[in-house]
Amino acid sequence: MRFHKYHALGNDYIVLNPADFPQWKPAPSVDQIRVVCHRNFGVGSDGILWGPLPSKSSEFGLRIFNPDGSEAEKSGNGLRIFSRFLWDQGLVKSPTFTVETPGGNVQSEIKDNGRLITVAMGSVSFDSAKIPVTGAPREVINEKIRALDRDFRFCAATIGNPHCVIPLPQVDADLAKDYGPTLETHEFFPRKTNVQFLQVLDRKNIRIEIWERGAGYTLASGSSSSASAAVAHKLGLVDRDVTVHMPGGTIGISIGDGFSIMMTGTVNKVAEGTMHPDLFAVKV
Repeated sequence: MRFHKYHALGNDYIVLNPADFPQWKPAPSVDQIRVVCHRNFGVGSDGILWGPLPSKSSEFGLRIFNPDGSEAEKSGNGLRIFSRFLWDQGLVKSPTFTVETPGGNVQSEIKDNGRLITVAMGSVSFDSAKIPVTGAPREVINEKIRALDRDFRFCAATIGNPHCVIPLPQVDADLAKDYGPTLETHEFFPRKTNVQFLQVLDRKNIRIEIWERGAGYTLASGSSSSASAAVAHKLGLVDRDVTVHMPGGTIGISIGDGFSIMMTGTVNKVAEGTMHPDLFAVKV
């Protein structure tokens, strides 16, 4: 039961290779995911990367699980970590390769021997049917939403997973922690949503605070960086090349035609080891 732990700007994931877990088919159970990710009873992480898996459309397949046991369609930080893992394990011969996720196929490029990775994340859409957001078909831009005691203006986007981006003059961690849980499960979002509070610093820099669907308050997120930069560009507030500042560090986003996204950020290896069967004696 070998595990490999990495972090991308403080957003940490455990990579589990299905070949090391023949007893877990086709994937770990919700209970197993929860205990592995638990920071007191398990190894501790913001999620599990389950792969490599067979894929008909890419060189590798990947499934991504949140700490609550739910499955994520896509994760930018997770994809960079998984790409570094493939490189570290010698499973890729070329620094450029493709990965299939439930949220679409992406291309990864290894740089600096895996410490820096660029991922072509796909294209951001603001289409309510694709995100999804309830109501008539439309681009969800600058609409009103209420959470607890406060009204916000938000934009919704998808880059394979849903995002609710709220531009504000100032943002901080308390905003994400206080309003994130309510917005994540708001009736507007039938599949729930990731939430970003966005502050535009200048034409080339934004700051975000993140509440991640199924994980909670998060120090960094690649898909959140992609969606937030795209929203800021859609609103005419930033140029095509944007540095996204988060509590865990920065990610570089380049916005191409049709809101295609190139994301570049670091990955650090933390540890690898073997989980003991006693870990699963506890249900969390």
